[in-house]
Amino acid sequence: MENKVKKVFSEIFDHPAQGTYFAPGRVNLIGEHTDYNGGYVFPVAITLGTYAAVRKREDRLVRLYSENFPEKGIIEFTLGDLTYKEIDDWANYPKGMLFFLKEAGFSINSGLDIAFYGNIPNSAGLSSSASIELLMGVILQDLFELSITTLDLVKLGQKTENQFIGVNSGIMDQFAVGMGQSDHALLLDTNTLDYEVVPAEFGEYVIAIMNTNKSRKLADSKYNERRKECEQALQYLQKELSIQSLGELENKDLVANAALIEDEILFKRAKHAVTENERTKKAKIALEKGNLVEFGELLNASHASLQIDYEVTGKELDTLVFAAQQHPAVLGARMTGAGFGGCAIALVKKTFWQDFVKDVSQTYLDNIGYATDIYQASIDDGARKL
Repeated sequence: MENKVKKVFSEIFDHPAQGTYFAPGRVNLIGEHTDYNGGYVFPVAITLGTYAAVRKREDRLVRLYSENFPEKGIIEFTLGDLTYKEIDDWANYPKGMLFFLKEAGFSINSGLDIAFYGNIPNSAGLSSSASIELLMGVILQDLFELSITTLDLVKLGQKTENQFIGVNSGIMDQFAVGMGQSDHALLLDTNTLDYEVVPAEFGEYVIAIMNTNKSRKLADSKYNERRKECEQALQYLQKELSIQSLGELENKDLVANAALIEDEILFKRAKHAVTENERTKKAKIALEKGNLVEFGELLNASHASLQIDYEVTGKELDTLVFAAQQHPAVLGARMTGAGFGGCAIALVKKTFWQDFVKDVSQTYLDNIGYATDIYQASIDDGARKL
């Protein structure tokens, strides 16, 4: 992949690249829709990701090209005009990082030619946008010798998503992409950004990523809607409870104060956020103890909550997850990411991998009418120079 992106660079820009960089995608093992509720998440960086080949320019022109969107051609802008433009499409993600780094006072005084090439499937919900943001961050950090920490790049990635792109997302995606460690998961307290690095050892099991191949056009609007519903539920609870986020509650506290939430839908949303937070903390303990059966059961419970209380799964994800859960080689499965399409994960016994892929693929095709893609995920380090 590194050689491929170098080759693309020299073909498109007609000169060789100066350096190559990589940022992973991410999979969240458990802790879904908890990050903007001040709860815990448990993501890993994966070996699928985004590569870039780069060269500094003498002028102030920035030229970006993606081999994933060749029909968009080279997208150009200058360092003097870093405004969001719909026509610039995917290039707004790296442009937002440039904008916020310059706004923060960092000296970026020359333009760039960059070719991108990613092997994260489009719209899979494996955080290709965070991958591009952190990739741009480490490129600029390296080429312009910026004295900025990875954690601050992570925060600027979230700022790009929220304020430049306009998606009201939490910090998990950028955190996992920036701070990931090979063979480890990150238990992140999204309220404080304190985190623990937990060995992710699955023994004779592997993580399967199952892509619905359904476009996630709904995801952003529904994501913002769910976030708003959780904020409304919190406001009801704050009439009696001195809490700043749903992540501060245990399920027994929520049940005891259920009457404060006057809307049944809002209660269900809060219930998911609170119980998912508890499941995430239990999953970390189960993984530390090597209790993979319990870990799998928590994955199953997470999906049920996302389906029934949070209502973000949909027919495609449910079909994939239920097919996986019923397979004898699987300890547990759940959707991962925002939902409404995208991907699910499963913990699968390595020796039955081929059977698992064949059986789940067939069930999905029979029920949905088009194919799923199933990958084995390996856990990788965060964004870096190659």
